[in-house]
Amino acid sequence: MAKYKIYLFRHGQTTYNRDKRFTGHRDPLLTTLGVSQAKKVAKKLKNKQFQIAFETRLRRSKETLNQVLKYHPECVKIIIDNRMIERNYGNLNGTTHESFIHRVGRKLEKLDVTGDAYENLSKADRARIEHFLGEEEYKLIHRGYNVPPPKGESFAMVESRVSSFIKDLIKLIKKEKVNVAISAHGNSIRLFRKIMEKASKEKAIAWTIPYDDYYEYTINV
Repeated sequence: MAKYKIYLFRHGQTTYNRDKRFTGHRDPLLTTLGVSQAKKVAKKLKNKQFQIAFETRLRRSKETLNQVLKYHPECVKIIIDNRMIERNYGNLNGTTHESFIHRVGRKLEKLDVTGDAYENLSKADRARIEHFLGEEEYKLIHRGYNVPPPKGESFAMVESRVSSFIKDLIKLIKKEKVNVAISAHGNSIRLFRKIMEKASKEKAIAWTIPYDDYYEYTINV
């Protein structure tokens, strides 16, 4: 039985990652650190072999893959597949995490969900409550598996398209008998790992996906 490899890695840090923004389908550049991280991944994969590489339409995926490909003349085909694109944060794309927390906290506070004692609190205490309410909403949006942002995708929705990608990917590997590399995004990788490693939802959403490392999977043919 032959064994073929999948090498999966995240793009380097972008300006939006650095500034703690919901990046989603926005298309920011890699930072200087991000380029260094991409080069680090490239060096780790230097002695691996793959014949087909996947990227998404976003330039952070392309730029990271370009660094990796410098060591891989044997890669003869690059495929764009947006099923591995980042989670779409919809109306939140480009918004800073902190501004979201502040805005939502103010909105929830105005709904009078804070109880009768709220009117007697100091300004500082009110600010703390608003921040807490905003953070709780942020957690639901940022890590809630079935909660989509307004006009965006939940993790469950991302998993559906990633699952479709994996099925087609395995068919391709078995047909072409090749190793593949995939330059993807934090949340698409999260769901790719969940499927391939048969992990729980709770475990998957708790993972931190590094900018400077890769995951390796074996497909038996």
